[in-house]
Amino acid sequence: MSDQQPYQQYPGYDQQGWPGQQQGYDDPQAHLQYTQQWQGQTWETSVQPPVGAADPAETSYLPPQGADGGYPQPGYDAGHGVGHGAGYGGGYAAPGAAAPAAPAADPAHTAPGAAGPAHPSRPSGTTAQGEGEGAGGSGVGYGPATLAGNARVTDAQRARMEGRSPIIEPGIQPAALTALLGLLLSGAAAVGSYALLVPLVVLQAVTAAGWFRLNGMWPARQGIALAFLGALVSDVALLVAGREHAPAAILGTLGVWVLLCLVLQLRSHADPDERMYGLMATVASSALAILATGHLGAEPDAVSVGAAAVAVAVLARALPLPTPASVVVSLLAAAGAGIAVGGMTGMGARGALLGAGAAVCALIGHRVASYDYPSRFVHFTAGVALPLAAAAPAVYVLGRALG
Repeated sequence: MSDQQPYQQYPGYDQQGWPGQQQGYDDPQAHLQYTQQWQGQTWETSVQPPVGAADPAETSYLPPQGADGGYPQPGYDAGHGVGHGAGYGGGYAAPGAAAPAAPAADPAHTAPGAAGPAHPSRPSGTTAQGEGEGAGGSGVGYGPATLAGNARVTDAQRARMEGRSPIIEPGIQPAALTALLGLLLSGAAAVGSYALLVPLVVLQAVTAAGWFRLNGMWPARQGIALAFLGALVSDVALLVAGREHAPAAILGTLGVWVLLCLVLQLRSHADPDERMYGLMATVASSALAILATGHLGAEPDAVSVGAAAVAVAVLARALPLPTPASVVVSLLAAAGAGIAVGGMTGMGARGALLGAGAAVCALIGHRVASYDYPSRFVHFTAGVALPLAAAAPAVYVLGRALG
C-alpha cells in the first residue's frame, strides 16, 4: 500500500490533510464553497460605512454529511488541506459546537473601502430593515448612504424626503426681464401690429425653449423648433386673416400642430415612455407659444394695459415678502397699473379689472416656472416668458369684453 493512500473518515476524528497534499477523494458538495467574490469598486462600497463580518454560524451552508450520516468536526474544510479553511470563512460547525471566531480579512478577497470580506454565502432574503438596524448601533447596517450618497437622487427628491418644499421662485433678475419685455409689448402695441410682432416673436421663442428645459428635456432642438414654428405660423395666419378672425387663426393652428406633433412622435424610434414625455412636452410648449399670439389678436389698448399690469405684478411678486402678502400686493399693484395705463389709452377704470385678470394668469405662470428646483436657465427662460404667455388669453378675452 502506498504512503499516499487516502485516509478514511471516522466519527469524531479531527481530520487534517498533509501540508501541500491534495485531497484524496472528491467531495460532491465541495463546489458550493467556491463562491464568486466581487473585487471591483462600486458606488455602494465608496459611500457606505464598512460592513462588519456576519456570524458564520448563521450564514453558512449546510455541511456535507459523511458516510455514516454524521457531521464533520470543527476545522474540517471540504476540498482543502490545512491552511485553506480560514481563508474561505472558516470550517463547518458540528451540531451544538461553539461558533468559530470571525476570520481575518484576506487582502486578495477584500473589496476596496470595506473593513472585512463579505461572506460568500450571505442569505439573499435579508431585508433592508434588518440591515438598517446597524445604523442605530446594533447589527449590521448600511447607514444613510442610500439617501445622501446616491448621485441619481435629485435635489427635489431629497427635499421631499426631508420635508422641504421643491419650489424656488425666479427672483428679481428674471422679474426685471419680464417687466422689460412687458413694457416693450405695451409700447409696441400702441405703435401697430407689425411693431408688436418683434417683441412677441422673442416672447414665443423664449416660451418654447423654457418649457422644455422646465421639464428636464435638454437639448431638445427639434421640439423647440417645432413649437416655435407653430407660433410663427399662428402669427402669420392671424396677420393674413385679420384681428377679427383671431380665434379661428389661433385655434386652427393649434389643432393642426397637435396632430403634427402626434404624427412625428409616433414615427420616433425612442422608447414608449420617452415618446410619451416628448409628445406631452412638445404639445404643451406649442400650445403656450401659439396662445401667446393672443397679444397680437387683442385690441391694442388692452395689450398695453395687460402687458404693463403683468410687468408691475411680477416685480411686486419678487419682493421679499411672505407668499400670501406678496400675491395680494401683486394683484393690487397690477390693478393700479391697469388704472394708470387705462387712463392714458381711454379704457379708464375698466383697466383695473383687465390688469387684475392678466395678473392672476401671470402669477400662475410664475408659479409653474418655480416648481421642482428649476435651474437658472429655467428662471431666465420659463420664468421670464410664462407670465406674459399665460396672460395672453385673459388680455384677449377681457379686452373684447371691456372694449
